[in-house]
Amino acid sequence: MPSPRRSRAPRHRSGGSSRAVIPQHAAAGRRVRVIAFAVAGVLVAGLGTTAALAATGAFSAGRVETITTPRPTPSVTEPEVTPTPTPTGPYREGLALTPPMGWNSWNYLRCNDLSEAAVRSAADAIVSRGLASAGYDYIVVDDCWQAGRDANGVLIADPARFPSGMKALGDYLHSKGLKFGIYAVPGTVTCANYWDKYPVRGIGSLGYEALDAQTFADWGVDFLKYDFCRAEINDGLVEQAAFTLMEQELVKTGRDIVLSISEYGESQPWTWAPGIANMWRTSHDLHPNWKSLADHINAEAGLSQYARPGAWNDPDMLQLANGLGPNENITQMAMWCMLAAPLFIGTDPATLDQAHVDLLTNPELLAIDQDPLGRQGDRLRDADGIQVWGRQLSDGSYAVAFWNTSYSNLSSSVTLAELGLSGTFTVRDAVNRVDLGTTADVVGSPVVGAHGTALLRLDPVG
Repeated sequence: MPSPRRSRAPRHRSGGSSRAVIPQHAAAGRRVRVIAFAVAGVLVAGLGTTAALAATGAFSAGRVETITTPRPTPSVTEPEVTPTPTPTGPYREGLALTPPMGWNSWNYLRCNDLSEAAVRSAADAIVSRGLASAGYDYIVVDDCWQAGRDANGVLIADPARFPSGMKALGDYLHSKGLKFGIYAVPGTVTCANYWDKYPVRGIGSLGYEALDAQTFADWGVDFLKYDFCRAEINDGLVEQAAFTLMEQELVKTGRDIVLSISEYGESQPWTWAPGIANMWRTSHDLHPNWKSLADHINAEAGLSQYARPGAWNDPDMLQLANGLGPNENITQMAMWCMLAAPLFIGTDPATLDQAHVDLLTNPELLAIDQDPLGRQGDRLRDADGIQVWGRQLSDGSYAVAFWNTSYSNLSSSVTLAELGLSGTFTVRDAVNRVDLGTTADVVGSPVVGAHGTALLRLDPVG
């Protein structure tokens, strides 16, 4: 969810440590928990399925925009050398060993349209359309499900929106072979309170971390989206401390609950979140337009060293069918798979056309995203309108993506030496699912449409 560009809450430093300023409401008698700690030829192929998907809607060309990168990105010749951080929190081995996949209510239903009926309908469609069997099994109820707390402080689901209650909803999802996700915040204000003027207050987890964690476990929750939204401004919280506290409370429940944290990349969570969370947002919200998509992809350059099984960089939800052009839909899906990114559908699965379902369930793309080695792709080159990204896979194969950042159809090539490879490889177009031959020298992309991406898989011969 959106969060305004924020000014940091003041922090006092002494002896190299850091502590957050205690929120103002503590003086009024509210109990507040504040944690302090230091912390052989060029191969060319036709457009194939790419063209078929593009036929589902006209590509909207426009003026060339400058693609901005939120932070400096290392060049190919001067890679970052920061070591992978050692986990410091109660990281649970064996959870989210591949990037989580599923559906989230926010982009489709937002606040006004969220309801138990809508979530059940989406879950039914996820199953009936083959998305669940492809791996999209987390159903995440985002903000606006809450009606307050009872006399004991336990969160209450809105009885008008969720008449059966959250436990019953979780049971329904589990009965369909799905997993149950829910939304909470570490502070006092949710993003819907701020952005959508959601009137229900007192639903944040500040001071209720243990109770909320146990409540979620009792409801059968399998996934928690924990959104920092303005907690440093409203409550004086520190990101790492707040997220660590909830992780500790989740562990105490004894239930495996994937922890997805969202603070928009502002405190560089990739440097501290591995070992605390299973996935962390790396940037602000992704919007269904070209500039936002390009910015989000560029923001991932240089972050591959922080991702590993159980701990993933999260460039935000999929915006397929929400307004991106056909080639841009392909780019998001292909590049998210190159990035070993979590894949969460953010539209109505019941009304997706078959071309989008086919793209979302493409087994060759998903095999790259879900590769058990868990190595995120790296940007190797950015020149002449095409970026080249590479990713090592667990079986000795290699994925290479050619992302066309221009407004023209282009093709490109890369040598095996540039990829750090030698030998002979078969080449397969994973988007269109066609073989492109073999090579012992140069890997050439198919013609890539404007704003599109070709993703090739190289398998060693012999």
